[in-house]
Amino acid sequence: MSNRIGVYVCHCGTNIHPKVNSPEVAGFSEDLQNVVVGRDYKFMCSDPGQDMIIRDIQELGLDRVVVASCSPRLHEKTFQNACLRAGLNPFLFQMTCIREHCSWVTEDSEEATCKAKHLVAAAVNRVNYHDELYSRMEKVHPDVLVVGAGIAGIQAALDIAKAGHKVHLVEKAPSIGGHMAQFDKTFPTLDCAACISTPKMVAVAQEPNINLMTWAEVEQVSGFVGNYQAVIKQKPRYVDMVKCTGCGLCLEKCPTKVPSEFEEGMGLRRAIYRNSPQSVPNKPVIDATVCRTLNGKKCGVCEKFCPSGAIDYEQQEQTLTVDIGTIVLATGFDTMDPTPMKQYGFGRFDNVLTGLQFERLNNAVGPTGGKIVKKDGTPPDSVAVIHCVGSRDKNHHEYCSRVCCMYALKYDHLIKDKVGHHVKVYNFYIDLRCFGKGYEEFLTRVQEEGVTFIRGRPAEITDKARTPEEEGKLVVVSEDTLLGQTVRVPVDMAILCTAMEPRPDAPEVARRFGISQGLDKFFLEEHPKLGPVSTATDGVFLAGTCQGPKDIPDAVSHASGAAAQALALAARGEVAISPTTSWINPDICIGCKACIGLCAYSAIEFDDRLRVSVVNEAMCKGCGSCAAHCPSGAAQVKHFTEKAIFTELAGMLAPVPEAPITVEDHAESPMAEAGPQESVPPAAETEETATAS
Repeated sequence: MSNRIGVYVCHCGTNIHPKVNSPEVAGFSEDLQNVVVGRDYKFMCSDPGQDMIIRDIQELGLDRVVVASCSPRLHEKTFQNACLRAGLNPFLFQMTCIREHCSWVTEDSEEATCKAKHLVAAAVNRVNYHDELYSRMEKVHPDVLVVGAGIAGIQAALDIAKAGHKVHLVEKAPSIGGHMAQFDKTFPTLDCAACISTPKMVAVAQEPNINLMTWAEVEQVSGFVGNYQAVIKQKPRYVDMVKCTGCGLCLEKCPTKVPSEFEEGMGLRRAIYRNSPQSVPNKPVIDATVCRTLNGKKCGVCEKFCPSGAIDYEQQEQTLTVDIGTIVLATGFDTMDPTPMKQYGFGRFDNVLTGLQFERLNNAVGPTGGKIVKKDGTPPDSVAVIHCVGSRDKNHHEYCSRVCCMYALKYDHLIKDKVGHHVKVYNFYIDLRCFGKGYEEFLTRVQEEGVTFIRGRPAEITDKARTPEEEGKLVVVSEDTLLGQTVRVPVDMAILCTAMEPRPDAPEVARRFGISQGLDKFFLEEHPKLGPVSTATDGVFLAGTCQGPKDIPDAVSHASGAAAQALALAARGEVAISPTTSWINPDICIGCKACIGLCAYSAIEFDDRLRVSVVNEAMCKGCGSCAAHCPSGAAQVKHFTEKAIFTELAGMLAPVPEAPITVEDHAESPMAEAGPQESVPPAAETEETATAS
């Protein structure tokens, strides 16, 4: 095999060099098989760095390129495009990471340099066995699927619909709005949550380009970017949406009452119900698990009193299939159940509430009509607000939930405003993280209203009194780290600012849509800085808090970003499909069908005539499960063949020379060869350094 390979080693400013001796690694590479030139440069991803590669391909006749720099997730496509501009097939390129794998993980410069040599040798070995591959172009279906109709899903759907594309908006609850529909006020402006969200909810219902499906779930997704198919299960509402006028008479007459999920268990709802007077759609749904008629008992009251004859006990579950080009996931979050944190007494003490329960208590259409009262109906004289319940906690969630500090401050103000300024409000906090626009000013406003801030995480909430002042009270026991002593604070009510966490069905949703979860179990974005709405699956985007904790402004802007990405694909009308898919050699396949059961994308079928398995490249994601398991070795992944992988391993394990190779031993310094016009401008250096950091 006689290839002509160019090796390029990046300094990445000071991220790689001098911890990794980049000139030494470049010199080492020139002694490797088929390597024609080895160069190092301060910023390979800059225009001059890419121009260097292009010039060498054209002038030296390179037919393979290796770049040793940062993570391929960051710049692999950058260098592939540079090869393409020079007339070289982009899949004849190999990138190896010597920043995260070498310079950033050791203090020893010699170790880092030695490992970098091993990685470069492995990449050179591998690229020798790369084949030319070609992406294919596929049409993109113009319709978009948005899953979840909280404020993020609503924003994404409206943005896409306004651009003239049809949106299938699927919400598993009977009405849209998500958690924001439960709120009373929003920080820091104290806008009425319903006043700013209801117009958007109504706009969704009235938008002709939005096909709103509530009380529905996506059961299955198949296809590939630009050409997905979604199977949606529509649960029966047992109410005819066309006939129903939303008069609410059935809600008054139904005799069955159960705790309301929307009211966080603080109020009751009927077997036929709607979440609130502002629900969209403003039509009720019958809960089949508690309805007497649907459980074979005598009732039928709602049917008897419905003036429009909208009650239909014969409704059945329906399944429909929609064709879409792109998908936006906006499945939202849940608040942590603090019951396991027994030290706070949630579930044992009546007046220990979660943040969402207080939202409903404070809401004008909540169980108390907006009155902040204790369980006995009397207003509190003292309230404790406890931050970081389940957040920043190694036993629960190590991450910060980002919204707790601000909604705690909002509660401080609402208590003072609604109950009276005589109420003593105590904030138990670790740190106050007021990072957004107007947030720090809101903190100052609350401090001026006389709220007491105690820096410390409470150890427990107890009802055991030690002094007369504590009799009949809840006592918050905490350390005040600023005073350096333990304090006992008697209060009438305690509000737990519980962590935001992924929904319980997040693993199943991730599997269904072919995406990943991070260590925090939220859905994993393609890149935390450069791809915050994209995922590893092309055409599937994230919006809002399903990607991580966010406040309302961040969730809305994140959703608009996801909508823009979906629209970019839809407006282009076609998409390049990666050729790095699996293939099965029919001459070797033994027809065992093991690969068919392993494929998570249903991309493998069995050819009964030839008695072999066949890959549908349109559906294959190139995950390699089939190739890893195939007993005959017939299944392979293009660009990741056994020959390439094993020669890469051989290069990794081969010894490298111990004697350092000096700069003079390899090609003339590209800085000198490039001349003044090739130098990296200061602006480019600053931009690349910022990206690397």
